[in-house]
Amino acid sequence: MTFDLRHLAAFTSIAATGSLGRSAEALHITQPALSRTIKRLEETVGAELFERHSKGMQLTDIGRALLPHAELLLLEASHATEEIRALQGLAKGVIRVGAVGSIASSVLPQAVGEVLKRWPGLQVHVLEGVWDRLTDALVKHEVDLALAMDAPDSEEIVAIRDCRWEDRSFVVAARDHPQRQKMRSLADTLTQPWAMPPHGSGPFEQMQATFHAHGLALPAIAVETRSVTVLKSLVIHSGFLSWMPEPMYQVERQAGLIDALPLPGAVATRTLTAFRRRHGILPAPAARLLDQLRTMATPP
Repeated sequence: MTFDLRHLAAFTSIAATGSLGRSAEALHITQPALSRTIKRLEETVGAELFERHSKGMQLTDIGRALLPHAELLLLEASHATEEIRALQGLAKGVIRVGAVGSIASSVLPQAVGEVLKRWPGLQVHVLEGVWDRLTDALVKHEVDLALAMDAPDSEEIVAIRDCRWEDRSFVVAARDHPQRQKMRSLADTLTQPWAMPPHGSGPFEQMQATFHAHGLALPAIAVETRSVTVLKSLVIHSGFLSWMPEPMYQVERQAGLIDALPLPGAVATRTLTAFRRRHGILPAPAARLLDQLRTMATPP
């Protein structure tokens, strides 16, 4: 079975809009021409892909089965075109990478800088977020690499085991926090307001494990946010405590704004790694970044 990419593009457009008219307008073709295109695709597949209703078009079971494959084929074709045009000097290649805050603050900028020195024609698109946002972006092809805490492989995502780092995380507070000198143990932080990434995120689970290891209940989390900027601002300006890896607040520590609290045993080490989609080809621009990241990885 051989697919025509133009047919697949028409199919995915109708699947997204649910309307022959809206898709025809978006694709700049007439409705009859679009209808004929879908008819040819259905002849190739040997089955109807849509149920036609007065209010629109809905995917059949076979249409739903075809949709993710069609989207993947179109994305791979787009990446291939982009890579070939870059090699021909007709366009710039694009590195699409996602990273958790600590890597986005340290390892990634260094790696990007080195890659762009060697290939100045490349562009880099960076998505910063917590793990669930990065996995979603990886599956949806918004990024080609995700840099985050080590995690088990899944049906869609696999870790790149020779590209790993380690960092340490601590309880942090503003350098001028009024209670800083009075917090001498992890238990002393329980009375303070906390700001954290959401429950289930890597930093939250690491903080939770640290408190449980000391036989303590979790502190009351007053603010949950996925924004690293908001977390730092709450610590610096509003007296909140948080749990952060060292690279994430390195600049603020050097500026005398944030520092770890010297609490016995309140430290945890974590492993971070690079992830890619299990299926499909890693685009050449992303592969160049991965090669640079490997040179910066922690030796096994």
